[in-house]
Amino acid sequence: MTKPVLMRRMPQIAHVDVNCFYASAERAFDPSLEGRPLVVLSNNDGCAVTRSPEAKALGIATGEPWFKLAPRAKEWGLVAKSSNYELYGDISARVMELLGRHSAWMEVYSIDEAFLGVKGDPEQLLALGRNIKDAVRRHVGVPVCVGIAPTKTLAKLCNKWAKNNAAFGGVCHWDSVPWPQRESLMGRLSVDEIWGIAGRLTRRLNVMGIFTVLDLVRADPVVIRDKFSVVLMRTVLELRGTPCIPMEEERIGRDQLIFSRSFAKPVTTAAGLRQVLGIYGQQASARLSKHGLQAKVLTAFAATSPFRQQEQAYPSVCVSLPMPTADPLLLTRAAHALLPSIRDGLQYAKAGIMLTDLRPTGNQSPLEPFENRHEERAIGPLLEDVSRRFGRGSIGLGQAGIKTGLDWTMKRDMQSPRYTTHWDELPLVKAA
Repeated sequence: MTKPVLMRRMPQIAHVDVNCFYASAERAFDPSLEGRPLVVLSNNDGCAVTRSPEAKALGIATGEPWFKLAPRAKEWGLVAKSSNYELYGDISARVMELLGRHSAWMEVYSIDEAFLGVKGDPEQLLALGRNIKDAVRRHVGVPVCVGIAPTKTLAKLCNKWAKNNAAFGGVCHWDSVPWPQRESLMGRLSVDEIWGIAGRLTRRLNVMGIFTVLDLVRADPVVIRDKFSVVLMRTVLELRGTPCIPMEEERIGRDQLIFSRSFAKPVTTAAGLRQVLGIYGQQASARLSKHGLQAKVLTAFAATSPFRQQEQAYPSVCVSLPMPTADPLLLTRAAHALLPSIRDGLQYAKAGIMLTDLRPTGNQSPLEPFENRHEERAIGPLLEDVSRRFGRGSIGLGQAGIKTGLDWTMKRDMQSPRYTTHWDELPLVKAA
């Protein structure tokens, strides 16, 4: 194979990813968890969504139900934690703020990873990567790995190498890895490990004899485009060192917002679902206001559990709102259009609302006769401000403000304290 000629482009791209993010956030405030197998569970303590390396070594798979793991937890020394989203969100914000100090050009890609625009020669970039890794560990308390390369796809690939090969010390720079070593590493990595390539696409590539990352690098980009798509052709070009996926300083253009939860206990009445949908409507309003968005279409839905031996029901309703809005009253009333379809006595295990056709606030001003007085008075932001100051459940509209009878809310029996966001849950240090 002819070695690809890579043009040095400035800046290059650093991909920073927190290792086993949820588990690492738990360990940051509880050192006793270090070295122990740890899983973080999904909503209602259902299944393992994050596994520490020690838990992976036990053969625990992502999505493994907790009720299957629990009987052997003591034997394995396995620790389980309920999802602690407030803690994880705050840790993520601290990590991203710190990463922003190392580059003026940053794209937050997800809760635990970001791309940075970086400059320098190979030695300087390796030093920068180690700097970032050490700074996040020292100041936030979570471990990260850093991959640096001319393209986003290669930066993600380098991060994977840094994470899985101790020789890199948690930092891998593409230009600092000799070509024979790159070929060896790419030849040992399955094609489904590449960013954006999933199961079905993997099977189609396998039929063409493309099994590893190196196989895809060697593929003809034009043939890949003709047989698959321009998107996959761009991936091939990115793997060859040609940037095709631009950096985005801000990820704009949310297509939808979804508020959906499984219940700790089934809800069996329309009155119970009325309260659920009211709470979701209020939360949706707060989220829209936070992002400066309004919705034109609301879909409300509910579902019984497919695993129970009972009559099944999956009612849903789609409501076109009279105007784009983030008003909690209008959103709640729209969500309540589902209630006539709810049958008392059935055990509903899940409900939710989905907002679509999202538009920037103020993008379409209504005529004066159709103006919404609640939106003008900023009722939604007011409710969110009170909730932020005095806690969730401190205020609500209609039945969403009734605090009793919320036995359907999410079960988190093994949740750790929210160390960084609640005064009464701050960590305590005992002097010897």
